[in-house]
Amino acid sequence: MLTLAVTTASTTFDRMQEPLTNHDITVEHLQATQRTVDLTQSPTTEYDVGFVYPGRLMEGGVVSARHNIPWVNGRDAILTSRNKAGVLAMLERAEIPVPETRVISNPVEYDAVTAAVDTLSFPVVIKPNSATRGIGVTKVDDIDSLLGTIDYLDLIHDYQATDDKSYLIQEFLPNARDYRIMVVDGTVVGGVERRISRSHANTDDTRWKHNVHRGATAHGVQIPDQYQELALKTAAALDISYLGVDILVTEHRVVVSETNARPTIDDTKKYDADFWDRLAALIHQTARE
Repeated sequence: MLTLAVTTASTTFDRMQEPLTNHDITVEHLQATQRTVDLTQSPTTEYDVGFVYPGRLMEGGVVSARHNIPWVNGRDAILTSRNKAGVLAMLERAEIPVPETRVISNPVEYDAVTAAVDTLSFPVVIKPNSATRGIGVTKVDDIDSLLGTIDYLDLIHDYQATDDKSYLIQEFLPNARDYRIMVVDGTVVGGVERRISRSHANTDDTRWKHNVHRGATAHGVQIPDQYQELALKTAAALDISYLGVDILVTEHRVVVSETNARPTIDDTKKYDADFWDRLAALIHQTARE
């Protein structure tokens, strides 16, 4: 039996335990944050492989140094996927369609920002370059609102401890359908369509964010071949073996908007029947490397 160290949220951890036990993998939780660690003492628990490198990179460095294990999605994979602008640049170079996007690296004058969005039509979306779960993402309808929002970003970026001082300004795709497609080791293993929940839609039909952590719901759907091919090309371009690929679909366009190298495992009824077989094979393969 392999012992798998899992650093992800409780939802993913809980869903992994029983299915992976059937593939000769014991799943153990490796707490990376909200704890104290005596660095002069060796860890008391040994693991064969990790799933996935901790999202807080400083703590991840401590965990990785103490346990010295290979990771399904190591530090490089997490850093690559977290950098939204970097991902879009890599995908554009690989001729994978992405939204029209400008990356702003502060400090930048108003005139430069205004010039950067001159060819975009309002509304536009502003998002942090490295945040997740829809945190900090907002939509603005005119240049005054854009510059006002940027004022707040400037205040945050002025703080010396703020590491990432960049953000994206991106075209808004109204009425887009939002898909999260899961790729495991070069194979699409299913996906979901994320929809604004009916309860939210009834109270406010202006909601537009499809993040599950913001109240949207994920529905298992059959992913069209065209979207699957985009997801596979995206994972290959980024060289990430376990990846959630977010695709936006409008009447005339299909684009890759973001990726996630630490995707939550959803209810596996929404994935293909061989999902656990393929994930277990990837874990065993990583342990052998």
